This record gives sequence, C-alpha cells and structure tokens, in this order.
Amino acid sequence: MRSPAPGSHFTRFPAARGHSAGHRIPASPPLLSAKVRALFPALAEASEVYLDSAATTQKPLPVVEAIHRYHSSRTANAGRGTYPWATELTARISDVRARTAAFLGARHADEVVFTGGATAALNAVALSWGLAELADGDEILYNPRDHASAVHPWHHLRGLLARFGRRVELIPYRTTELGEADPADILAKVTPRTRLIVTSHLHHVFGAVTTLEELRGRIDPSVLLCFDCSQSGGHLPVDVTELGADFAVFAAHKMFGAPGTGILYCRRRIHDRLLPFLPGGNSGVRLTEAGLVGGAMPELLEGGTHNIPGILALGSALDVLESFGLEAIAAHNRELTLRLLDGLRAVPGLEFLPGPAYAPCAVGYGIVSFRLAGITAADVGFVLGQLGFLVRTGLHCTPAADPGADDLDSVRVSTHVYNTLDEIDRFTACVTTIAEEVT
Repeated sequence: MRSPAPGSHFTRFPAARGHSAGHRIPASPPLLSAKVRALFPALAEASEVYLDSAATTQKPLPVVEAIHRYHSSRTANAGRGTYPWATELTARISDVRARTAAFLGARHADEVVFTGGATAALNAVALSWGLAELADGDEILYNPRDHASAVHPWHHLRGLLARFGRRVELIPYRTTELGEADPADILAKVTPRTRLIVTSHLHHVFGAVTTLEELRGRIDPSVLLCFDCSQSGGHLPVDVTELGADFAVFAAHKMFGAPGTGILYCRRRIHDRLLPFLPGGNSGVRLTEAGLVGGAMPELLEGGTHNIPGILALGSALDVLESFGLEAIAAHNRELTLRLLDGLRAVPGLEFLPGPAYAPCAVGYGIVSFRLAGITAADVGFVLGQLGFLVRTGLHCTPAADPGADDLDSVRVSTHVYNTLDEIDRFTACVTTIAEEVT
C-alpha cells in the first residue's frame, strides 16, 4: 500500500490487535454451502457468482414466503383494529421487536425502533436527538470515509441548526491502514463540547471492525456513541450493550431481510431527550393546547403505518440467521476472506485498500477492496460481470466531496454464507487473467 498523502484521512496505527471483545470468532470449517444455497431461490436459478452482499444480501425462501403470506392471507393494519386479523399482526410485530432486541443484545424491547432503513434510522437520530439536544458550539466527531448515510445526516443537521442561529461543528477523524477508525486521533479531537461520536462498526469499503473500546474510561460518559452496523448485522455477532452504543442502526436488506426496513437501537438513557419523529397517525404523540407532547418509545419514532411485510420478513430473516449461527457465519466469511486475500496477493499490479490485507493477524469479515494498475475499477467490474462475477465498483456510497475520495475508487468483493471457496478461487484466477492482459 502506498504511503498516505499529506492531508489524507488515512494514518498508520501500529498497535497489533486481534479480535476485539465480542468478536472472537472460533476457527471452524466452512458451512455446507451447497446445502445453504438451496434456501436462496435467486442463486438456485443463476449461473453467476454473486459477490456483492455488502450492497444487499440474497433473500432466503422463508423471507420471500413471509412477504407473500402477508399480502395473500389475512392482510390488515397493525396497532389499530380490534378484530383478529389486526390484533394478530400487532402481536406478531411485538414479537419480532422482542426477538430483534435479543438478537442485538439490547436489554429492553422498547430500545428497538423499526424504520424505513439504515439511512432513515440515522436521520431519525439527527432530527429527533440532534435538534433537541445540540447547543451553539457543540461538536460531532465523524469519519468522512464512512458510508454517506453516516455522513450526510450530520451535515444536514448542521445546516438546519444554522438557520436558527446554532452553530454545530463537525470534526472529521482519520482511518488507519487497517481500515479502522483511529482511536488516537479521536481522543486527540474530543473536547468538552463533544456530544456525539459516529462510526461504522464494520466498514463498507475496508472490511474492518471498529468497536471504540480504546475510548472506554478515557472520555466523558456523557458523550454518546453511534454505530452504523449496516454491514456487521447478520454477518458477525453484534451486541449493542457490549459496544456501549447509545444509537446503532441496521439495514434489514443486508441481513437477509427485505429492502425498506431498518432497525434503530436507542439506549434507554436517552429516551427522554428525543423529539417525536414523523408525527402523525399512530406516532406516539398527543396534541395539546401547548402543542405536540411526546409519548413512550418506540412509538415516539415510529409514525405512520409500519412496513408490516418488511418487519415480518425480518422475523423470518432472524430465524434463518440463528439457524446458521452468527459465529459460524463469521467463521465462514473469515475463511473466504483469507482465501481471497491469499489469491489476490499474487496478482500483478494489484493494490489493496486499507483493511484485512494489512492486519498483523488473520482477520476477515467478508469485504475486500482493491485496484488494478492499468485499468479502471469500472472496467474491471464490467469485464468481471461479463464473465459471471458480480462485484461492486466505484466509491461505494462514500461522499465524493471527501478530499482524496478518488483513492476509494475500487473493486469491492463482499461474501456471505452462500459463497464457496471454489467461487473465490475461480474469481481470483479471473482477476489474474485480467491483470496479465493489461500489464
């Protein structure tokens, strides 16, 4: 990897660390992927090799059936009617909420909010918490190289508050060559005015895990922590309580669920500091002479009709994930990642982006990004697609306005439990052929 350029957001962080607490994945053989793949209808009818699970995962049959069943049998709304169809749905959504809380390690079911996706969840944090809590001169620390969903809401919030005379500072911090948030840089930038630190749990380009555990006991406990778990949810064990998260967001469609469904974890200690979000029908607010008065969580942040089929599909997705076991899924992805790294290291002209390729120990979470000399990432992706390997290319939803964003223009390979070692071997052989032809 070439050395970071002056002003780069990358920095070297020499401390060699293994798995963080809560992420010690035991060694185990890969799952029987041929058996697993039978659960995914789209893979059964395709000859291509799907290597873009960081964009969205394939959907198992129980998820497809849950969506179809809602629309084809006893369709109703939830949380409103007193007839059996409606009350049954209300109970089922309550059950999915409780199961989601347990899946995430939340201590209380009312800490789980269902949203329209991870983007909606992060905007809910910005508008429900930020508008209410941030004062003139307060600061938010964030990583400009995170996904746009974890960057743009804070800039939007800053613009809104500026209209009302409140100036909020957005302080960027650096990324290490391992692809993690740099805890030393974060500590150096924390001040008495810091109110929130935002980070990706599993980075969507670098494929590295950040837990911020190095900050524990070293920053004021009143500083809130927000984790974007869009990539880690459904890929490795996540415990929001162990992370010390005040907010954490998840995208159901990246954990075998349906698009348009997200999860927002809100720790109970900040419930009384939230404004109503999406006030309207069934939104946990009441209208008084003094204006709107917020009610209890999670209804406070769940205005309107739920994405009922999406929530029911999430319940089915959790069933599938738990039947595999998150530890086993993580071990499978690690083996695939290590095999991928080994195969790509021999490719002429290939340069890895920060991440597991530079780790001092054997780690891997199913995401690897790289560039090839002599050919653009877009062209590599096009050729691979023509040959049946489906990968993502470009900036991968990283804000293009970030200085040095072109450094992220790359090919991203992302795996899941339905991928095999044979697919990885065939993929690296194909990349080798492309590299040899352009050098």
